[in-house]
Amino acid sequence: MINNIKPKVLLSKCIGFDSCRFNGGIISSDVVENLKNYVEFEPVCPEVEIGLGVPRKALRLVEKEGAPRLIQTETRKDCTEEMKDYASNLFSELDEIDGAILKNRSPSCGTNDVKLYDDLDKSGVLKKVPGIFGGAVVEEYPLKPVENEGRLRNFRIREDFYTALFALARFRKHVLENESMKALTDYQARHKFLLMTYDQETMRKMGKIAANREEKEVGQVIKNYHELLTQALSESPSPGTHVNTLEHSFGYFSDELNSQEKSLFQDYIEDYRAGKVPLSSLISLVRSWIVRFNVEYLKDQRYFDPYPHGLVEISDSGKGREL
Repeated sequence: MINNIKPKVLLSKCIGFDSCRFNGGIISSDVVENLKNYVEFEPVCPEVEIGLGVPRKALRLVEKEGAPRLIQTETRKDCTEEMKDYASNLFSELDEIDGAILKNRSPSCGTNDVKLYDDLDKSGVLKKVPGIFGGAVVEEYPLKPVENEGRLRNFRIREDFYTALFALARFRKHVLENESMKALTDYQARHKFLLMTYDQETMRKMGKIAANREEKEVGQVIKNYHELLTQALSESPSPGTHVNTLEHSFGYFSDELNSQEKSLFQDYIEDYRAGKVPLSSLISLVRSWIVRFNVEYLKDQRYFDPYPHGLVEISDSGKGREL
């Protein structure tokens, strides 16, 4: 069970790559640092790219005529259209990406957590909205995993992000680039448990598409499958659906386990439900039994190997869950 595909990830450059914050600073992120060995980052700093220097005067989102505008506080420069044009040009030139990590609360890069002010000089906050660039990214890639580095401190959000990111990267590399029915059916077979966890109904539809009983043109079949795949992976599965998949898997070797091992499994299940342990802890336990009892069918299931083991960590700051 090996993960050797590197997802392509759009990244706010100030997160671990360059001292390009408005004050000349750089943001430290353990998540981004850990990912450097496993993904291909595409670091960008939209504010620098539209001609704002380092350091630079701070920007703020201000509502004008019912819409957020990106305004430089001291110079009063309106950077909204320049930022939108930059985003549009970037998307047209950018190779296919599998996901994005953007700076939280940034008036440029924030995805959903940026303060929108009612006036440039006053501190009245109307609500929280996406930044101009961050909002454009979400709109351009509505079904791709797009997160901010703050939310990724939470291990459940991080696990979901990694799982979707690597699943899409594998599809891009193995299926889209090969464009063969065999690659598609192999992908469906290996991802059955993972897709079942996300959405059983969609998984069954995807199985029918991959079977291609109507003998449609390969490119169209792959396109139809890809649409359902991105749709399925865009919604995080609930702990309950993970438990269902794990208990289903448990049935493959439950008769071989002793009472203490069965009790340990149930304890892990309850701790996972309560948010005390990450999903990866349960998957590691089940994987050890898959190897021990040599269950070939489960060995091939990507659910038990959704992303590189080097990214498995149980740290959780407790922050970012509701951003």
